[in-house]
Amino acid sequence: MDIQRPGTVASRPGPAEYFTGTVRFDAAFKRAAPATLSGLTVTFEPGARTNWHTHPLGQTLLILSGLGWVQREGGPVEVVRPGDIVWFEPGERHWHGASDTVAMSHLAVAEALDGVSVDWADPVDDSTYHGAKA
Repeated sequence: MDIQRPGTVASRPGPAEYFTGTVRFDAAFKRAAPATLSGLTVTFEPGARTNWHTHPLGQTLLILSGLGWVQREGGPVEVVRPGDIVWFEPGERHWHGASDTVAMSHLAVAEALDGVSVDWADPVDDSTYHGAKA
């Protein structure tokens, strides 16, 4: 058993190369082989979001607080609220983040395939992001 206590691991910023706006990572975990599971809590300030990306074995998001937007490529932007659980299929290109006026936090969980849990792509442009309000 391993118990990771709050406050024992410092918060860190989300890397600017994969995120637009102010993003914070907390409560990150990654299990040792043969397990492949990892996850973290991500907080997006208003207007912040991920780049487009995929996960080789899919990704689950549990919305913890605030108001967010998620979109899979070719689909509509969906509004997410606390308690919502979002599943992205393996290889499904998508993005997620806060709304333009309210922050959002989620727990993101994914498994790795051959050591890779995410494949990052291009940023979500402002017209796509702001199209969420339409």
